[in-house]
Amino acid sequence: MRVVIKNSSGIPIYEQIKEQIKEAILRDELAEGEPLPSIRQLAADLKISVITTARAYTELELEGYAVNVQGKGCFVAPKDSALLREQLLRKIEEGFHTAVGAARLAKLPREELLALFHFTLEENGYE
Repeated sequence: MRVVIKNSSGIPIYEQIKEQIKEAILRDELAEGEPLPSIRQLAADLKISVITTARAYTELELEGYAVNVQGKGCFVAPKDSALLREQLLRKIEEGFHTAVGAARLAKLPREELLALFHFTLEENGYE
C-alpha cells in the first residue's frame, strides 16, 4: 500500500491518510487482519508527525476500518457488511450530488440527465 500526500490539496494530512487506507480496504488491496504500517514507520516514510499518523489511525478505528492491538500494532478490521454498504451508499450519494450540481450548471434538462445516467449504467454493465 502506498500513501501519497498532497500538500496543496487543502485536505488535512490525517484525512488524506485515512481516506487512502479506507480506499485500499474497500478495494481489497488490504485484507482483513492484515497489519497496517506502524504509526512511526508511516510517519517517517511520509516525513510527517507521528501525531498526524496516529490521528488518522484513530479515526480509522472509530469508523470500524482498523483495530489497534496493544503492543502489536494496527490491523485491518473484519468487514462489517452493513458498515461497508453504508459507506458505499454515502459515496454514491456524493457522486449523484456532484453530477446533479454539474448538470444544473450546464442547464441540462432532467430528461437528458436521466438519459446520460441510463447510458452510463449500460456502458458499465447494468441493464
